Amino acid sequence: MQIRQELTTQLPHQLVHYVESAQLPMDMGVFTMHGFIEQRTGKEHVALSYGNIDTSKPVLIRLHSECLTGDALFSLRCDCGFQLNKALKNIVDHGSGVLLYLRQEGRGIGLLNKIKAYNLQDAGADTVEANEKLGFDVDMRRYDFCRGILHYFGINEVKLMTNNPRKVNALTREGINVVERVPLREGRNPYNNNYLNIKARKLGHMLDEII
Repeated sequence: MQIRQELTTQLPHQLVHYVESAQLPMDMGVFTMHGFIEQRTGKEHVALSYGNIDTSKPVLIRLHSECLTGDALFSLRCDCGFQLNKALKNIVDHGSGVLLYLRQEGRGIGLLNKIKAYNLQDAGADTVEANEKLGFDVDMRRYDFCRGILHYFGINEVKLMTNNPRKVNALTREGINVVERVPLREGRNPYNNNYLNIKARKLGHMLDEII
């Protein structure tokens, strides 16, 4: 017990506090939902695991930032909901994996500021310009604490589902070996075509621009 207590004050244990786990039946399969509190900010994050997580080989994972509009309200302004569904399906098809659902709405600016950004986009700004006009950085999300969540599962090597090089670089900096990047090119439509082009052009996402 004393050793366990001492470990909670050391990296990477101190990055997050594990709370509880419970089964989460979904249309595509039965996942287990694990709750964590990020120690630095107090934000609540969850990890959805599926199948037997075999850490002797790279684990299929996704770092998914919360998007109420796309994930829950089925917005076509972004590709978030499409990516979430595809990532979960990929995990089920693979037989195992973990999706980290991170409470970082609107690239970290929060839900209400995201609505303000949408308003600016309606007036002609792109997603990067809208954030800057509101006084925010282009992308305020952090991924360093994800190391603590992955460590809970004993994961050190991953196949990362993403188009975003920042996520690959962030995990690499934290000592997680990204052995493969798995593209998630889902949900392009007339409402988010420019949004995806800006991701590629200004944020370096590994997507093809389509005019």
